[in-house]
Order: sequence, then structure tokens, then C-alpha cells
Amino acid sequence: MKKFLTLVFLYFFFNCFSQNVKQDSIIEKYTKKCAYQFHYLAQGWEDCINEGLKADSAIAIFWHHKALPLWKTRKYELALKSYDKAVKYNRKEYLGRRGFLKCIFLKNYTDALKDLDAATKEYGDAIQNDHSYDFYKSLCYLQLNDFDKALKLMQSEIDKIKKQSGVDWVSPLCYFYTGIIYYEKRDYKSAVEELDKALKLYPNFSDAEYYKALSLYKINNDFKTYLESARLAKKDYDKGLTFKEGDSPYEKYPYEVNWYLINLDD
Repeated sequence: MKKFLTLVFLYFFFNCFSQNVKQDSIIEKYTKKCAYQFHYLAQGWEDCINEGLKADSAIAIFWHHKALPLWKTRKYELALKSYDKAVKYNRKEYLGRRGFLKCIFLKNYTDALKDLDAATKEYGDAIQNDHSYDFYKSLCYLQLNDFDKALKLMQSEIDKIKKQSGVDWVSPLCYFYTGIIYYEKRDYKSAVEELDKALKLYPNFSDAEYYKALSLYKINNDFKTYLESARLAKKDYDKGLTFKEGDSPYEKYPYEVNWYLINLDD
């Protein structure tokens, strides 16, 4: 019996090994030797990935790559269908990433939280685009107007970074969003304090400057000073001193100032 079980184990081991080797060969053929020769928005990229899927439709990275240009061109419905397949075939690798994409691109915050919570429970915390799951969970709760949960998670993110890497590694966006949460909770003094922390790390960060001006106006009711500060923030925005996240050129982040809606007239 023991010998039989050993033979069964060896059979499955070598079968899985052979399957992995075969898939690795297919991946290399249609990515490194094909798709990666093109920009991901080029038709050649799409053609290579589609050929890869014809060769083996159960390879998760092909579905990830198929979705990539769709996310960037805002074809969200198609992008999500492809990414669902990526998660199906490699849940550990792509579940948390799908939560990030739902938060920043799709802006479906309830579904994003489901993915991020599940990824945390099943595989532990992880990083997506320089921030942990807690950061994106906080943004989701912020966008759902659950400010207490948003604050708790953003403070958890800051504390975690300080403990693991030191205070110098905290992103200015963590302080920015903490300031935003305090603003929404109508604690304008705390909002200014947090936004000042963001501005210390990222001087002339136009979005932080604007919300600081808005918070001070709520405190002092000094419209003239608010207007002067808001105009300075707009000048810094025009210099490109705004969000610099990896995906911010493609997607607006929560509370990124829409200057079209801001009246800077007297």
C-alpha cells in the first residue's frame, strides 16, 4: 500500500512538473518572444496574447496581459471579464490586484473591499503600486463615506510603515488622505496638521495645498486668504505638482482636485 501511494504521488508530481514546464514554454513564446516586443497598447501585443490563449487558455498571466490595455483605455467591462479569468487561474497572484483595480480604475468600492478583504484573509497583506491593502481599503471606505473606518485603516497603514521601514518611508499620500478624512469629519484643525505633514514630504503638492486652504477657510472664514491660497495651489498644479502615483496619469485618484469645478474669481 505504501509503495502504491508513493507511485501515485510520483505520478502526480511528475505530471504537474511536466505541465508547468509546458506552460512556462508557452508563456515565454507568447510574452518575451512576442508581446513584449510591442507596447501594450499596440495591436501586436493583443495579437500575441490572443495566440497565447489559443495555446492554453488556463494561463493566468495571459488574461492579466489581455486586460492591461483595456484598463488603460477605460474599457472596464471587458477588462474585468479578462481579469476575472486571471483570478480564476491564479487567485493568489491576482485577487489583491483585482481589488486595487476595482478601487482605482473601476471605482466599485464595495466589490474592491470584498477582494481586498478576501486576499488579506487568504494570503496575508501585500503591496499594490507602493501601498498595502489597508491603504486601498481606506480609500474605499472614504469613498463610501465611512470616515471612521477609513481613518482607522489609514492610521494602521502609517503605523505599519513606521514600524517596518521608518518614518521617512511614509508616503505623503497617507498624510494627505488622513487630512481629507479629518476634513470630511469636520475636524479642520487636524486636517491642516495632516496636510502639513504631506506638504513637508512633498512641497507644493497642489492638492494638499488646496484642501489646506479650504480647511483654514472653514476655521477662519477668511475668503480673501482662501482665494489667494487656492490660486497658488492652481499655479503649482499647472507646474505638474499633483498626484504622481504610477496610475495617476490614467485615472483620477479620490479627492484629486478637479480645477474645472473650482471658482477662483473674486
